[in-house]
Amino acid sequence: MEGKVEQELGSQNHHHHNHPCVEISMEIHKVETPPKRSSLQKLKNRLKETFFPDDPLRQFKGQSAKQKWLLGFQYIFPVLQWGPHYDLNLLKSDVVSGLTIASLAIPQGISYAKLANLPPIVGLYSSFVPPLVYAVLGSSKDLAVGPVSIASLLMGSMLRQEVSPAQDPLLFLQLAFTSTFFAGLFQASLGFLRLGFIIDFLSKATLIGFMAGAAIIVSLQQLKALLGITHFTKEMGLVPVMSSVFHNTKEWSWQTILMGFCFLVFLLVTRHISMKKPKLFWVSAGAPLLSVVVSTLFVFAFKAQHHGISVIGKLEQGLNPPSWNMLHFHGSHMGLVLKTGLITGIISLTEGIAVGRTFAALKNYQVDGNKEMIAIGVMNVVGSTTSCYITTGAFSRSAVNHNAGAKTAVSNIIMAVTVMVTLLFLMPLFQYTPNLVLGAIIVTAVIGLVDIPAAYQIWKVDKFDFVVMLCAFFGVIFISVQEGLALAVGISIFKMVLQMTRPKTVVLGNIPGTDIFRNRHQYKDAVPVPGFLILSIQAPINFANSNYLNDRILRWIQDYEEEEEENIKMHSSLRFVVLDLAAVSAIDTNGVTFVQELRRVLEKKGVELVLVNPVGEVMEKLKKADGTHDLLQPNVLFLTVGEAVSSLFSSMKGVSSSHV
Repeated sequence: MEGKVEQELGSQNHHHHNHPCVEISMEIHKVETPPKRSSLQKLKNRLKETFFPDDPLRQFKGQSAKQKWLLGFQYIFPVLQWGPHYDLNLLKSDVVSGLTIASLAIPQGISYAKLANLPPIVGLYSSFVPPLVYAVLGSSKDLAVGPVSIASLLMGSMLRQEVSPAQDPLLFLQLAFTSTFFAGLFQASLGFLRLGFIIDFLSKATLIGFMAGAAIIVSLQQLKALLGITHFTKEMGLVPVMSSVFHNTKEWSWQTILMGFCFLVFLLVTRHISMKKPKLFWVSAGAPLLSVVVSTLFVFAFKAQHHGISVIGKLEQGLNPPSWNMLHFHGSHMGLVLKTGLITGIISLTEGIAVGRTFAALKNYQVDGNKEMIAIGVMNVVGSTTSCYITTGAFSRSAVNHNAGAKTAVSNIIMAVTVMVTLLFLMPLFQYTPNLVLGAIIVTAVIGLVDIPAAYQIWKVDKFDFVVMLCAFFGVIFISVQEGLALAVGISIFKMVLQMTRPKTVVLGNIPGTDIFRNRHQYKDAVPVPGFLILSIQAPINFANSNYLNDRILRWIQDYEEEEEENIKMHSSLRFVVLDLAAVSAIDTNGVTFVQELRRVLEKKGVELVLVNPVGEVMEKLKKADGTHDLLQPNVLFLTVGEAVSSLFSSMKGVSSSHV
């Protein structure tokens, strides 16, 4: 019966006030005020939702004191959760995957350290201590920890702005360790203070664009090694690198190009095989180490270092020396160190957590974001005191770790032990390793960061996100890595502000035969109700958008009046503006003033403002602000649009009869 009211209203039939159906008004439900809560309770709830959305204390409820201590230690050291249940079967899987990622970590560690303009040995140091720390503190079973390409590139390029790694290598190394210390401190404090939502500002589109741009920049830097150029630009951008490559054509060495090209093709083919058949993960995992061995033997056998092929040179033997005495907390470079630590810290944290979550989703377990931040942060702080530069979970190594069947973080320990053996006994073997093979390894590793299917998906779904992605991409390639990232984050935040300041308002119409009201633009059969303008506001109302909403609603009213003049047949002057507030999740003082002002403006026009279904917080604030109780009178406050129209329609009968 209730539905008929709207159906007949929608059909704009003005004779229906005689119809018995109008007399049967819908059952009107009262809009309830939420239960009273003190300001302290509200603040407590707000803080809990901001900082503890995962409710970490839930597991302690109703436990004995002893159990609480045990759970507390397990929370801080996840190793205590899986450690007691560890068995030989798990160890077998972890040893296989640990050795597999070690074979990848050793050549990559050396390559990435060179990318950061650091001594190659530092890359191996960084693949020894951090994985051990992570195995104790980390909550991901698949994350393989070590140096990564983008953080290495960022650190190298940012520190190089003030200090030359060639002229002052010791100071450069000190600044790298200090930056790593601050990066770790920043990461761990984000986790401790539960400010993980800060890294959510790097949207998927931003990251895809940034990663692809950085991958191209990293690959371009490898042209120095792959072409054998000695005088190479210090700049990072596409233009200076290309001009440097083509201005120095006389430095190109055909031996280097030929050998580099062969290894690059070999590595790319093995990568392709492993991508097509994940069961053959060992093909791409072992290829870099095999390339290093083959190229080193080749150089050694043919004395190729005397024929224009540059080699790494002598590397020190032995484990990580302590480096806490190399940390600089004063001096002229403090600003640079803090900035580098902050940016590399955020980027490596985002990468590490994204990688951890990706594999956790595949294996159906949870990764705690805040715990991961603390683990990665502590790992970098400890690393900075033991000659390591910035490390995090690397995508290529974690994928190999996952495909190799890693079961727990012990695979990281196995990898670290393998690296330790290498540091102690195998370092002299790398003396003749050519730089070109390291370049080929880096190019192959970063190619995977260019995710074209994901970019196409973004283009299909959201064009604005695609623009953000392109800004990140071109910003990184043409301006610089950090400016490109800042530009993309800036545009993402601008998009958020735009959504906030220009919220959607839609006109609702009645779906015939029901008491349902829907957006007339989306539902073509939804019809307007004579005398009613029904609007839905679909965002919180606050200082940023209340003026816009006021203007927009007055424009809707003008549109209604113009339409009415054109269509004299439906002549029924506007009597009610119904605001559906169901989607308005919050309101502030500006928002409350906007509602009051709108009511006054409409009153002068002889139109009544009706509010529908305000949520708890909105209802509370309107009630407190409404001294005269005009806003929330029962005859202008309803639970659903259907009830509002049905109830107000009967009060309009006199008006509609005068238009018969």
